[in-house]
Amino acid sequence: MITLSKKLKQAKEGKPVEIAHSPDKRASIRDKLLVKEVQEMESNLPPTCKVNFDDPDKLHQFNITVAPDEGFWQGGTFDFDVDVPEDYNILPPRVQCNTRIWHPNIAENGDICLSLLRETSLDATGWSPTRTLKDVVWGLNALFYELCDFDDPLNLEAAEHWLRDKESFQEKVTSYIERYAKSLTKR
Repeated sequence: MITLSKKLKQAKEGKPVEIAHSPDKRASIRDKLLVKEVQEMESNLPPTCKVNFDDPDKLHQFNITVAPDEGFWQGGTFDFDVDVPEDYNILPPRVQCNTRIWHPNIAENGDICLSLLRETSLDATGWSPTRTLKDVVWGLNALFYELCDFDDPLNLEAAEHWLRDKESFQEKVTSYIERYAKSLTKR
């Protein structure tokens, strides 16, 4: 059994990377890409983000924690599960927020509106095979600092709340942080 740390060390040293797979199945393109991309992602994380692999042999499933250090969501800790599909990098990773949050682009059930995670897009901001996991992490992090997409919010009520009364919006965000986002426990 090979672990993530072994894979990353092999990749750093320029050695061929072993990928765990059954004898009757070749290593997928996804798994080969992930060995390189995970290393790039981990070495380029925003200071407010952490990545955790519950199973070091499953690079396609991991958790991202974002702890904003400024803005509306400062003081909260927000957990996201990332599942990279077998058809990656043609298809984007699936990302779900595990922490209940009051946010225009994150629904209370954890669905996320982030243009780079869209399979199809009318503009050039959707997913493309040139995007990487690093882009996903930086995109999630940006959701806590850049409130700019109110033309297509996922949580319309939160977007209208922000546009109508920023002070009341901040109070509700703070209330959600106090109730749901003060610990690293998954919700």
